[in-house]
Amino acid sequence: MSETVDWGPIRELARRVSTTGARLALTTEAKALLRRTASEVGISDSEAESALATEEGALGLLCEESQRIREGSHRLMDALHRMHQYKDKGDFGSARQEMRDVLKVEVVPHYRALAQGQLEDMADEP
Repeated sequence: MSETVDWGPIRELARRVSTTGARLALTTEAKALLRRTASEVGISDSEAESALATEEGALGLLCEESQRIREGSHRLMDALHRMHQYKDKGDFGSARQEMRDVLKVEVVPHYRALAQGQLEDMADEP
């Protein structure tokens, strides 16, 4: 399946900046975290580097990363819930469609891999 991701640090940074109004200091560590997270959420290296050129751009990058993590998680969890409801009723076609619908819109590789794994797990079902 997909590799384990640790989005705790990026979530904490986003929370600190958004709730306290703290300035996003572009330290070497912060830039490294933003770069790593960008690739983990489907943002190209060139987009990330361009954003990291300014504090405003880095803040936008942080917001976009946080949003992709949050929205992708909600999308996948909701679809998994519906998928299991369909499976419990024996409706594997609708269950598979839930994961296909996630794959149509999801850009975060980790969430895509999870949805693809669920879809593959149902391959032998009617």
